[in-house]
Amino acid sequence: MLSLIGRQKELFADDIQSHDAELINIVNSSKFLVIGGAGSIGQAVVKELFKRNPLKLHVVDISENNLVELVRDIRSGSGYIDGEFKTFALDIGSIEYDAFIKSDGEYDYVFNLSALKHVRSEKDAFTLMRMIDVNVFNTDKTIVQSISSGVKKYFCVSTDKAANPVNMMGASKRIMEMFLMKRSAEIAISTARFANVAFSDGSLLHGFNNRITKRQPIVAPSDVRRYFVTPQESGELCLMSCLLGKNRDVFFPKLSEDLHLITFAEIAEKFLKQQGYKPYLCSSEEEARVLMDVLPPKGQWPCLFLPSDTTGEKDFEEFYTATETLDMECFKSLGVIKNDLNIDGLKVDFFEKTINALKARGTWEKQEIVSLFFEMLPDFGHKELGKYLDSKM
Repeated sequence: MLSLIGRQKELFADDIQSHDAELINIVNSSKFLVIGGAGSIGQAVVKELFKRNPLKLHVVDISENNLVELVRDIRSGSGYIDGEFKTFALDIGSIEYDAFIKSDGEYDYVFNLSALKHVRSEKDAFTLMRMIDVNVFNTDKTIVQSISSGVKKYFCVSTDKAANPVNMMGASKRIMEMFLMKRSAEIAISTARFANVAFSDGSLLHGFNNRITKRQPIVAPSDVRRYFVTPQESGELCLMSCLLGKNRDVFFPKLSEDLHLITFAEIAEKFLKQQGYKPYLCSSEEEARVLMDVLPPKGQWPCLFLPSDTTGEKDFEEFYTATETLDMECFKSLGVIKNDLNIDGLKVDFFEKTINALKARGTWEKQEIVSLFFEMLPDFGHKELGKYLDSKM
């Protein structure tokens, strides 16, 4: 996988090695709850915890099928631990989840990896409201439950797109960070902003595998350049932030020669070469679909690489803003944003009350939510282009 994203070495190997004794000591003497543990990042975190032999490891996810595969994967690969390992197919917004927490709730560390992560999820008012529920309010709910249960540390994953956001997904995560800062007066909280997770569920790169299996063209933007981490690296980053980070710390990968920008089209070319094909550049969706019947037997694969023209795409990626305080010395491959307790609680309360009022009304327009986001984030760089990824192949 590293070669596909243009790298030769793992990002965090040195930091993991130098801190692994401490990580092992914490994990094998602690109890963990992993929320959203069957997604790509969640599974990576679960595996990092499992191999360090925790006292208790409970995994919650809304996807029953992904939980089943996670258990099969762990049992077939790592086997068993001395501690308790259980999975629960639950929606954290449900009363069943609340009952589950009341029945147990004894955890030292809580990892929340649940999120609506796609820019395409902001295309309509209804999915956008669910994004707010999942990324903001469900997070706040689970923090409050962790405080009541006496949890030592709460970790919630953020995104690089929360730094100077240009789309609603990134803005929802930035607002989530504001909620985290408010709650950090009551419980130790850390988070992480990191790059795209290569070949994660639902990602464009994951779609490359599906296109090959289903004998369909490969489509990718030619001008969008992104940073990528592997699933294992995503798990390591979350693990170190939660277990080694201080209250209000935000971890991120240092930009270096080991982590560089690469286009989706470049990865598509590397991927096809690995599969034994050469890309054949098409000029339209129709041409690409038609040539699927002709080119693969000749060792070529129809591809459509065009400039991005959809709402929410950021021109460049960044992990921190010019106003944030950084610690670049503590880790070799990780930077840390250091935050003081400085949050406008009234602004956070205003956001919650406004959203609740829209819900109570029973109907809302997308523009009402967009306007609220601009009010919360004055420098929000969102531009509505009128076209979303679902309108393309």
